[in-house]
Amino acid sequence: MPDVNNSKPLLRVENLVKYYPIKGGILMKEVASVKAVDNVSFTIQQGETLGLVGESGCGKSTLGRAILRLEETTSGKVFFHDQGIGDLEPEAIRRLRKKMQIIFQDPFSSLNPRKSVSQIIGEPLLVHGMRSRSQRDSVVAEILETVGLGKEHMRRYPHQFSGGQRQRIGIARAIALKPEFIVCDEAVSALDVSIQAQVINLLKDLQEQFNLTYLFISHDLHVVEYISNRVAVMYLGKIVEFADSKELYKKPLHPYTKALLSSSPMPDPSYKKKTLPLTGDVPSPINPPPGCRFHTRCPKCQDICSKKEPEFIEHEKGHFAACFFI
Repeated sequence: MPDVNNSKPLLRVENLVKYYPIKGGILMKEVASVKAVDNVSFTIQQGETLGLVGESGCGKSTLGRAILRLEETTSGKVFFHDQGIGDLEPEAIRRLRKKMQIIFQDPFSSLNPRKSVSQIIGEPLLVHGMRSRSQRDSVVAEILETVGLGKEHMRRYPHQFSGGQRQRIGIARAIALKPEFIVCDEAVSALDVSIQAQVINLLKDLQEQFNLTYLFISHDLHVVEYISNRVAVMYLGKIVEFADSKELYKKPLHPYTKALLSSSPMPDPSYKKKTLPLTGDVPSPINPPPGCRFHTRCPKCQDICSKKEPEFIEHEKGHFAACFFI
């Protein structure tokens, strides 16, 4: 399991699996399954940001939601402060929600259009015992100021805000209960590039102010490089590379990581870099290829790749990858 820090991690994921059954026939029996997340393990230390990158459909969001038990896992374990959360009763899970939150991708669809900002941000406070309306309003006003909005926004509704402002409201809702761990599920991908920078800097400021820990899910490698301490690269339900952020961008080991980095647009158009285009389409997660799942698109593919799955091993200190030809 990737972990280079000797201290106890805040979050530990062990062999997490999430399959979605596909049913068919007269009796609606399970005929196949979508292997969204397949045997994933990693740790996240207190106060760090772990970036999770990969193409659309590789299982990133499902993994984030499974960690929070917004999706029930097929197998595997998740530990938060060494407490297994997989078998917790609903009431215990409700109490745990104070410490684990999520920021969704689309700030418009994730906010109730029928509720005002004060109701949206104040709802978690109400659910967790803050009955006084005036007390909730006071806390909401303080949180809004923290995320760059004002008290005058409290009585407005989501449609009256821009995309960047709506995402700030989503962030305010996530930090209202003063959590320790937040899953940022493509939190800036729906925003304009100029607004992305503002929101990312806000997330970094909040992390420093409240000692937050992030799982930052994104397909934008430059955003992940800027905000993350360590990065996990995911392909078709599996993590194929895991390393310190600077190390991974400086010296990627896995062919898939190299291809992702080479295809990522550079801010400077005059910068020339070697491209490693990926051929073919991503295989179906219903019937993933045998052996290494990337072998159908890999330029280094040899016979062993289609017959045997490579081990996920440490090639350099803190730098893990699953490939036979590194």
